[in-house]
Amino acid sequence: MEDLDVAQLAAFLHLTPDQVTKMAVRETLPGRRVSGQWRFSEAEIHHWLEERIGASNAEELTKVQRVLDRAKGDGPRDRPIHELCTPDTIEVPLNARTKGSVIRSVCKLAGKSGMMWDAATMAEAVAAREQMHPTALDCGVALLHPRRPQTSILADSVIALAVCPSPIPFSDRGQLTDVFFLICSYDDTVHLRILAKLSRMITHETMLDDLRASVSAHQAWGVLKDAEDAIDEAME
Repeated sequence: MEDLDVAQLAAFLHLTPDQVTKMAVRETLPGRRVSGQWRFSEAEIHHWLEERIGASNAEELTKVQRVLDRAKGDGPRDRPIHELCTPDTIEVPLNARTKGSVIRSVCKLAGKSGMMWDAATMAEAVAAREQMHPTALDCGVALLHPRRPQTSILADSVIALAVCPSPIPFSDRGQLTDVFFLICSYDDTVHLRILAKLSRMITHETMLDDLRASVSAHQAWGVLKDAEDAIDEAME
């Protein structure tokens, strides 16, 4: 990833250059001055967006999603979550009791899609990302993903989902987690859009309760699709 200047970041976030500069001065955006000019690390901006998504409520997530939608412009249509996460990449229940076994299991699930062909390498990248910054949320969900897109082992983006029968310790912050999404995105923009949408789906009504009550991969997939349909309808 490269550094962005004010104009480039403004275009990416669909803001004006003045707005970006004010946010940087107020330290709302992570940036630094180089020879008197603001510069922004693309990696830090992606992390900043992830942090906003992970801590936001439904209203804030809608705002983030719309920012990403506008930044996307007239590009190709996003594939729905329920197309990226199919019954083949879902395991309910997942009988794993440790952090490492969960990560290895969901990576193997992603491999069943045929879109990712090195589960061991993906598991190493996901474990490294978790060590750097855990993705477990207070609601019992973890949004696992590598720090950078693993394009050398991916043909396209894919999502895996596993639900454990009971929560397990999954971070050093003490969260107990039983619902695990693995996001294997082919590029950073797609990753952020998937993350934003999944985060909105998680806050939607009874989706988590319905996932935890599911007894099969097909039933869990139906829960995902219903939640996504409702989110899409609300966004129109």
